[in-house]
Amino acid sequence: MTSTVDSLLVPIDPSSISVPRNVPVDVKSLWASARTDNAKPNTTRTFYEKEQIVSVVSLGSQLSKKSTDARNEALRAAVGTGVKSLLEAGAKHIGVASTQNEHVAAEGALLGAFDFTLKTGKDGKQATVPISSTNSENGSRLNWNTGSIYASAQNLARELAELPANMITPTAFCERIKKEFADIPDTEIIVHDEEWAREKGMRTFLSVTKGTDEPAKFLEILYNGAPKGETPLAFVGKGITFDSGGISLKPAADMKLMRGDMGGAAAVASAALGIAKLKLPINLVVAIPLCENLPGPSANKPGDIIYAMNGKSVEVDNTDAEGRLVLADALYYTTTTYRPHTLVDVATLTGAVQVGLGHAFSGVFSNSDSLWDELNVAGEAEYDRFWRMPLDDEYGPQIYGSNADLCNTGGKPGGCCTAALFLKAFVDGVDGEAEDAIRWAHIDIGGSMDVTRPGPYQRKGMTGRPTRGLIEFTRRLCEED
Repeated sequence: MTSTVDSLLVPIDPSSISVPRNVPVDVKSLWASARTDNAKPNTTRTFYEKEQIVSVVSLGSQLSKKSTDARNEALRAAVGTGVKSLLEAGAKHIGVASTQNEHVAAEGALLGAFDFTLKTGKDGKQATVPISSTNSENGSRLNWNTGSIYASAQNLARELAELPANMITPTAFCERIKKEFADIPDTEIIVHDEEWAREKGMRTFLSVTKGTDEPAKFLEILYNGAPKGETPLAFVGKGITFDSGGISLKPAADMKLMRGDMGGAAAVASAALGIAKLKLPINLVVAIPLCENLPGPSANKPGDIIYAMNGKSVEVDNTDAEGRLVLADALYYTTTTYRPHTLVDVATLTGAVQVGLGHAFSGVFSNSDSLWDELNVAGEAEYDRFWRMPLDDEYGPQIYGSNADLCNTGGKPGGCCTAALFLKAFVDGVDGEAEDAIRWAHIDIGGSMDVTRPGPYQRKGMTGRPTRGLIEFTRRLCEED
């Protein structure tokens, strides 16, 4: 432990207190003096010792009875709680002393320390407080460093989603991503303009941009961690940097939350950064269509019919269902250009998924049982949880019964299900023979993009999900190969 650490965080199991040998204080005696033998999870006791502030946080007396994933989440929550407590106490450098999972402890620490503000003066953003592990042994496959990468990636996604629309335009988003990847080996950032998209025939994507003067962009992130020519994994993220609803204008109340309608773009870009920093042995393609949806004089109108990049005609029943229009061309472009073995798209696509799942789970629609299983396991491991939703042709009549091949809305019943089925029509190869079909999953984060109540390591606001789930999914995918 370095001498610069002025604050110490010790998560403990009250039923069996185990403390790292290099902790310079008698934690057992401190905990006993606080009379918290049966303390509930995240109960925190802060002691002002001569040279350090020591925060001891309970993992809960039932810890040993929980599953591995549940124990890890208890640690994540306890460390996040303790870090916030020490920051409030004025900590300048926090050391985390844990005998548990270092990877998870790092996640809880960095996620708990995240705080977004653009205030000025004394209430403005303070200097970042260093947080480190007191454990000098860091040789396991998942350790403090990997946990820091996972959490930092999610924090980037949180920041991007929190930034107001005047600061994170499509152009600004691309510039920020270029900056984040500037020194990352084996990566390439490609920014396409509207003329390129027009030449590609991305008419549904470009139709959404007609109501704004802000130029649209189509961002590609390429990571080559495997031999050249090896079939890639692909992510696609919805990047509506502000969604007013267009002509089908949203209610004014809470419209400012629609700065986060690029949460899918933020998550896949940040996950790609984490994957590249981990140097995972995989080729990854990320495609992100970026634009605003505003009610300008040339904006899409309800009833308009547009021909997508794949030639299908789409009726715009509601201009506030613009996400599926930009994703349609992005999905088709990605699957036909790169022919990935697996494609995962992430989008704040529907309010319907929030009605069904709230903020706790991200909804997953997939044509592949194996892909769903892999996402589910990764989500549970990171407590970035998913819930499988039906992707079924039974919903087809709701989106096929218009004057075009497809309609961009299917009414209220099963709204997130009809949206997913709409997207499926643009994933080239999804209906191939079982052994040849592309594995595809659509993750609807319409509910999990933000939280209205703070948690142990998640403050109220944008969550940056499912960044950690995507990184963990990719890491496990590499282990299978």
